[in-house]
Amino acid sequence: MLAALPRSLGDELRPYTGHATAAMIKEVQRSVAAYSQPLRGVFGRVLVVSCERALRHYVDCIGDADVPHDRWIDFYRLRGRIEFTEGRGLEPLHDSATIGARAGWRAMRPIVRGLGVGADVIALAAESVFVYVDELCATTIEGYQEAEAQAAGAIPLRRRRLLELIAQAPEGSACSIASLAKGAGWRVPRIAAMVALQRAPGAGEFPAHLLADEVLRDLDTTEPYLLTADPDTDLAPLKEAMDGWRAAVSPVVPLADAPAALRTARRALLLTSEDAPGPIVWCRDHLATLWLLAEDFLAAELAKRSLDPFSSLSGKQRERLSETLLAWLETRGGAPEIAQRLGVHPQTVRNRLRQLEELFGDRLKDADDRLGMHLALRAQRLMRAHRRDEDAPGR
Repeated sequence: MLAALPRSLGDELRPYTGHATAAMIKEVQRSVAAYSQPLRGVFGRVLVVSCERALRHYVDCIGDADVPHDRWIDFYRLRGRIEFTEGRGLEPLHDSATIGARAGWRAMRPIVRGLGVGADVIALAAESVFVYVDELCATTIEGYQEAEAQAAGAIPLRRRRLLELIAQAPEGSACSIASLAKGAGWRVPRIAAMVALQRAPGAGEFPAHLLADEVLRDLDTTEPYLLTADPDTDLAPLKEAMDGWRAAVSPVVPLADAPAALRTARRALLLTSEDAPGPIVWCRDHLATLWLLAEDFLAAELAKRSLDPFSSLSGKQRERLSETLLAWLETRGGAPEIAQRLGVHPQTVRNRLRQLEELFGDRLKDADDRLGMHLALRAQRLMRAHRRDEDAPGR
């Protein structure tokens, strides 16, 4: 990809590599906690030289397919070995690479635009930055794994690092995931589910011995979790063995969506009762609930905008009219049907419906307004049920 860019672009950018390198180092130290220490000793030299070489080599490769890569490869394999030796994980390494790449591109972009090149060249240059960084990360992982292989328990550790990387899914990480998976002896699936775990006080160890070898796991973190490509099969042996543990299983998604899937599974553990039937909660059975309650702030804003006529009412009035409005929205029935549903007299419903017409007016005739009201009321009902579960004795 770099070779497809005009060679003159590399010549024009070369004098500015020092400026861009400084921007990269500054942003990495500001944004990645593991690299925020003073630039001294081996740490300082490696970080500075890594940024310098990455940028110089990138510029040298612009428009030239014959640039040798051997020394570049050797250096970044060494970088990976040093990262492992100094006790840093792959997550800060990936963060530093992607954050540094963005900072370097931001520093170079005004210069590229000032050269008067076309928009297609600028787009290709931007895309090439992240392809280049992915190759750099994959090379660094090879060195990391070489050092890791000399330590005890290399394969389990690699698989845990792999799971961390998938759960974070940094931009342009596909090549790095593939490299780490190869070293961990794990076949990368096209789709998978994330499983959030919750341990009750006093519970024993999680029955990990019942899991297939292909299931990635991190059980030592404060929020343990798994990754499985076949949740129905892989989790079946756990149903009768999860004494004191609960699990929430995300929908099956592409690996790129694993972070969102894990957030959804963890949200499901919070929103579903410990008294729910069985220790395993399947998010696919609660999608509407999880969607409606995905963001408390958004649910509150929707209620504020859609149900604002209720703001002047007392708590009891608001509760009675809310349940009547929801019943009407869900059934669009007459007073007798709604009265039967609510367990009140039909005349009571008629009085309430007249109040609702006075409060909302023509908004009750507007489909978009009705949808907003319906979603807001459903979200409020679900949240009240969740709060009751939290306040129940023994919780």
